[in-house]
Amino acid sequence: MSPRLAASLLAAALLFAAITNYVPAFVDDEGRVFGLFRLDIYKDALHLASALWALAAVAMGRAASVTFLRVFGTLYFIDGICGVLTGASFLDLSLFIHGIARDMPWMVSFLSSIPHLALGGFGMATGWLGARRG
Repeated sequence: MSPRLAASLLAAALLFAAITNYVPAFVDDEGRVFGLFRLDIYKDALHLASALWALAAVAMGRAASVTFLRVFGTLYFIDGICGVLTGASFLDLSLFIHGIARDMPWMVSFLSSIPHLALGGFGMATGWLGARRG
C-alpha cells in the first residue's frame, strides 16, 4: 500500500473519530461513544488535528506521508498502550488532567484503547515496513 493511500485512510478514520461524539446513533444514554468511552473537546481536537496533519502529508507527497505514518503511528500506538495500562491517554492530556483511571475495569481500558492500538499499528506498519517496499 502506498504511503499516501495509507495516510489518506488514516485521515478518514480520524475524521470519523472526530464526528462520532456528535452523531446520536453512536452515543449511548450515558454519553459514551459505542458504549465504551466519552469523547471531549481534547479528544475531538486531537482527532481533527491528526486528520489535518495526515491530509497535509498526503498533499505534500510520499516522503511527508511516510514521516506522518511513522511519527503518528508510533505516538498513537504508545498512547494505546498507555490507555491499556492506565485507562487514560497522554496525547489528549487526560492522563495529566484526570490521572490514572483506577475505577475503570481493565477490559474497558483495553477495548477503549483498541482504536489507538489499531490506527497506530497500521501507521507504523505502513510507515516503517510498507515504505521500504515502495
